[in-house]
Amino acid sequence: MTNEEAWNINCQKVYAFVERNHRAPSRHRIEEHTLLNWLKYNRKCLNKDKMQPQRKKKFVELLELIRQYHRVNQYK
Repeated sequence: MTNEEAWNINCQKVYAFVERNHRAPSRHRIEEHTLLNWLKYNRKCLNKDKMQPQRKKKFVELLELIRQYHRVNQYK
């Protein structure tokens, strides 16, 4: 398996998790740590501008999906 294939599989896993649970992986649940670590590492790569263009497009779409389910404080 190449790195690109592994990256795509992990991206699909996180995407499916967000679609199913309507939230991002939590740092408080041990079973979600692998997804969370993958998400954090790729967010760092994106911020450092070290991500490949084809990965960047998919990852930005994933972040938009997560942001869509982000809850807003009702008392603001």
